[in-house]
Amino acid sequence: MIFTAENSAFSLGVKEMGAELTSLKSKKTGIEYIWDGNTDIWYGQSPILFPIIGRLLDDKYRLNGVEYTMPKHGIVRKKPFKLVKQTENSLTFVQTDDEESLKMYPYHFELEVEFKLTENGLSVTHTVHNKNDSVMYYSFGAHPAFNCEIGDYLEFSENEELLTERIDHDSILIEEKFPVEIDKNRLNITKDLFVDDALILSGYKSKAISLKSDNHNRVVKFNFDSPLLGIWAKPDAPYVCIEPWWGVNDNYDKKSDLSEKRGIMALNANEKASFNWNIEICE
Repeated sequence: MIFTAENSAFSLGVKEMGAELTSLKSKKTGIEYIWDGNTDIWYGQSPILFPIIGRLLDDKYRLNGVEYTMPKHGIVRKKPFKLVKQTENSLTFVQTDDEESLKMYPYHFELEVEFKLTENGLSVTHTVHNKNDSVMYYSFGAHPAFNCEIGDYLEFSENEELLTERIDHDSILIEEKFPVEIDKNRLNITKDLFVDDALILSGYKSKAISLKSDNHNRVVKFNFDSPLLGIWAKPDAPYVCIEPWWGVNDNYDKKSDLSEKRGIMALNANEKASFNWNIEICE
């Protein structure tokens, strides 16, 4: 089921399954900014990544001496969320732990996602609630896909000299880092940019990245504040994912406990943490 909201400038669509953003459409121009999820290319549109980013080594981790198995990108993206609040211009969804999730991730949690249309675009706030009497370890990430064409470009808000990490065919991080071909702050989207999979960036200065084209004047400005940023698409596909990450894939240095995983966050008992990204559209 897809739930909708709108304001004077935009309409919004969000799927019940995974609370996945399916549409952000301009009323002024009729332009759709979110990838349509064509299954012949890539079925996703904007999956939510929790409580891990990417893949675990052997899809397993240990916590307090017990081994657990968890699939790539975690446990919430392929399960339904419940719509708990709807206004004219916003939708709020919640997913909580259940018997199935506890077998993979032994914590009680609540994950709330608010989608709120603004005059200029969309604000998305994810709130993680630790409903345990002890520390909860987790990562969080967003994965929205925006329509574009080969030849469009991404413009960072600051001039950058970037190195990217890479994953191998098993989606595990390798040790080597690679330079990113960027002209000060412009990263061109070419058919081969993602032939070795995602760019996994850290150490950047920018807090915004804009999707632009030399063929039109529309701009999608993506504002974020995450320590890592994934940029990805299927090679030669007509979309690009801009992914703020608070966490990252495993490497081959297997940790003895989830608490030691790179990028893992700790949330104290009964506390909440929020993560926001937002889009400003100029037409």
